[in-house]
Amino acid sequence: MIDLQNVTIRSRSVGSLDNNVYVITAKDSGSQVLIDAADDLPAIRELLAEAAADTAAPAHVELIATTHSHWDHVRALAAAVQETGARTAAGAEDVPDILVPTDVPLGHGDIRRFDGFELEAIKLRGHTPGSVALLYRDPAGPAHLFTGDSLFPGGLGNTQKDPERFASLYADVVERVFDYLPDDTVVHPGHGAGTTLGAERPHLQEWKERGW
Repeated sequence: MIDLQNVTIRSRSVGSLDNNVYVITAKDSGSQVLIDAADDLPAIRELLAEAAADTAAPAHVELIATTHSHWDHVRALAAAVQETGARTAAGAEDVPDILVPTDVPLGHGDIRRFDGFELEAIKLRGHTPGSVALLYRDPAGPAHLFTGDSLFPGGLGNTQKDPERFASLYADVVERVFDYLPDDTVVHPGHGAGTTLGAERPHLQEWKERGW
């Protein structure tokens, strides 16, 4: 659990592919956003129950955001929507590939406001056409960026050795993430451990040269 000034961030690894599910909870209002209902509804239910203790208000999931349309990131989406009654959001270009209806198609730079915090959508095209990262700016510390499968410790997301897709993802990650945000920004990826932009920045040219 990451305890920030206005919100807490909790995560749980689910499924055989070590998918990360995240929940952001506003301390004062109980407003929550769930990021990537990837798999294992009972585990997500436990995660939300733990997060409910992070607020004195009644906790309620307002939005379930999906970072991209790949199957391993949406396996529990329908069940999570049914259980929470939350609205759904995803990158506009990925909406046709997500079987669960998307209430909020996200474009680059869109700001979603909740009671106690905001999230900014950053479109990172390449892993999928509509992949989005979600940015939370903590007023008292580093920003937190939820990158799905677009940015990991050690490199970018898989683009199936397609030069055009890699070039697109690399350009977006450089221009929309590394050129936009400071080194202390905390990266929360779709699988595995997190990192910071400062830890990854020295390797950008290496990633470009190797093409993945």
